[in-house]
Amino acid sequence: MCAQGQALHFLDKKSVQELRNIDQSKADERVAKLFGISLAHSVLLRIVNDEQEGAPSNVIRNPEQVLGDQAHIVLAFWRHLDLLTEAVGAAARAAAGEAAGEAAREAARAAAWAAGRVAAGASSEIQGAVVMRAKGLPFYFLPLFGFADPEAVMAADKK
Repeated sequence: MCAQGQALHFLDKKSVQELRNIDQSKADERVAKLFGISLAHSVLLRIVNDEQEGAPSNVIRNPEQVLGDQAHIVLAFWRHLDLLTEAVGAAARAAAGEAAGEAAREAARAAAWAAGRVAAGASSEIQGAVVMRAKGLPFYFLPLFGFADPEAVMAADKK
């Protein structure tokens, strides 16, 4: 049983049959809630467990072994993404009504996919900030989320 499966089975009391039938995105969301981590952190746990060598516990206990020395800023950024997702979802539900049509749901999925790609770029900028600064390169993706630089992410996380 994978790390997510163990968490859902032992902490959330899901049966083996329920685990076989759970949608992966729902499992990611539930594990994030169980562990008090961001959705992106939960997905990273799944990816490390399923596709790479290494201990899944490092994703939770020693994320710098997986994400590098800027892990604390990457994790803060991912927490910010969860807050943005909640705010955007609430606004979309209010605008379209709780019973939004399939077209609205498809548009939301497409927007989430695009935002995820941009968020990946911002996460990479955080991890490579030292190199970018040494080469005189500006941050491109972080400002799209309202952050001038990685330090601004940490400042916002402390609020």
